[in-house]
Amino acid sequence: MPKNKTNTAAAKRIRVTGSGKLMAAGTAMRHNLEHKSSRKRRALSRDQHIAADQQKRMKKLLGL
Repeated sequence: MPKNKTNTAAAKRIRVTGSGKLMAAGTAMRHNLEHKSSRKRRALSRDQHIAADQQKRMKKLLGL
């Protein structure tokens, strides 16, 4: 039986926490940052939890 390969694109974008939750970098931080408040930029710069309906698919890509 061959081994399952991890999807490297997903592995670069998603990290797994110690409790098994999936985290990814937020969106909307590429351009137009001067129009966003400092508070908004700080909030967007943090990693965000992946939605529950997507977690099953992402875990399959990561081989978890």
